Amino acid sequence: MAHKVTFSIPTRELGRADITFNVTRGNQKLGTLKISRGSLVWYPRDHTYGHKIRWTEFDIAAQEYPREERR
Repeated sequence: MAHKVTFSIPTRELGRADITFNVTRGNQKLGTLKISRGSLVWYPRDHTYGHKIRWTEFDIAAQEYPREERR
C-alpha cells in the first residue's frame, strides 16, 4: 500500500517558515516531517518532540543507506 503524503507550502521564504508534510498510510497517520533551511525534523504521530537531523548529517546518513534510487 502506498503512503499518502500531503503538504502545505508557506507563502514566505523557506528560511522563515518550515514546509510541513503529513504522512499517512491508509487511514493511519505515521507522522509529520518539517523541512527548513537548516534541518529536517520527523514528528511521529501523537508526539510533540521530534527527531531532528541537519542537512549535512542527512546527506551522510542517506549515502550510507544501502538502497539506491534512480532519478
